Amino acid sequence: MYPYIKLIATLFRAKNSRQMNLDEKSVLNCRAGLTDIDVFVELNNARHLTYMEFGRWDFAQRTGLLSIMRKNKWAFAVGGASVRYRRRIAFWKKFTVTTQVICHDGRWFYFLQETHIQDKICSSALIKAAFTSKQGLVPVTEVLAAYDKPTPNFDVPDWVNAWIDAESQRPWP
Repeated sequence: MYPYIKLIATLFRAKNSRQMNLDEKSVLNCRAGLTDIDVFVELNNARHLTYMEFGRWDFAQRTGLLSIMRKNKWAFAVGGASVRYRRRIAFWKKFTVTTQVICHDGRWFYFLQETHIQDKICSSALIKAAFTSKQGLVPVTEVLAAYDKPTPNFDVPDWVNAWIDAESQRPWP
């Protein structure tokens, strides 16, 4: 079952946290609970992605993107992800989720999200996500115009371009 209570708590804490700009990195403090672990008594691989989703909600609330989304009746959709898992997060261990927008390609925003225990990285994901409306994807230029604050230059790194290219070659039914 989706952890709605954790999502509500995340949004409540984000609303009462320091506001951020789009070029900043959010840090979400978490703990691996009983409903997050698998048979190996560690954070389940799917829960890494769930906590990263919480990180994107925290980021959206703290940057003001969530209010823009509500005002324009937009939704937010993930279009792809590439994840690396490196270290286990054991039951009841505290960990952090960092979230930052690293670039966009005009259609999609690309988020770099990581889980950490202290200074050690446990997982890292490149997440492709976009705002959507009843007409389809909302162009990034429209989102940034609605943002109405100075926005950084989000050049697409070579490694992200390589991932985009690889994804475009992947067979799709």
